[in-house]
Amino acid sequence: MLKPAGITALQYTALTVLERHNGVSAAQLARDSFVTAQSMSDMVRALETRALIRRELNPGNRRERLILLTGAGRALLAEYAEPARKLEERMVGELDAEEAERFRDALNRAWRALS
Repeated sequence: MLKPAGITALQYTALTVLERHNGVSAAQLARDSFVTAQSMSDMVRALETRALIRRELNPGNRRERLILLTGAGRALLAEYAEPARKLEERMVGELDAEEAERFRDALNRAWRALS
């Protein structure tokens, strides 16, 4: 689905995390995206090169840089919102409404346990 955008599923995940929690440290973004700090470092560099994110100094901690979503990053997410929604629909398409809700709940609980 993301091949035309030239980004990976993990990069897309990081962008969606920033859409919900803009202005986080690389360490926090790595935790919320379920990747290692080293992987996040490479990912941040790639996304910044594409101007999908930007980094700026944290006013509360001058040694830390915050990662922010750019307008181009928001535009990419908007462009893929509908295809992502359709993919999710397809993923749970064989489940009835109650099963789909239990599945989403189980995924959310698993995510919280790993957080």
